[in-house]
Amino acid sequence: MQALLDVLDEALGRDGLGPFRSEGDLDSGWVLLDLGDVIVHIFSPEQRAYYDIERLWSKGTPVVRIQ
Repeated sequence: MQALLDVLDEALGRDGLGPFRSEGDLDSGWVLLDLGDVIVHIFSPEQRAYYDIERLWSKGTPVVRIQ
C-alpha cells in the first residue's frame, strides 16, 4: 500500500497535483484519496474482501480498472 501511495504522490507531484483530502491510514488497511473529480481507494487484500466495493459498484461503468 505504501508503494502505491508513493507512486501516486510522485506522479501527481510531477503534474502539479496532489490529494485534496485523504482518509484512512496504512494500519487500517484502507486509504482514500479525494482528488476532486477522482476518488482513489487503496485497500489491503483483507479490507478489499470485507468491503467488496466491486459488488457495490457492479452496475457502474468502469473507466479504469487496476489490480
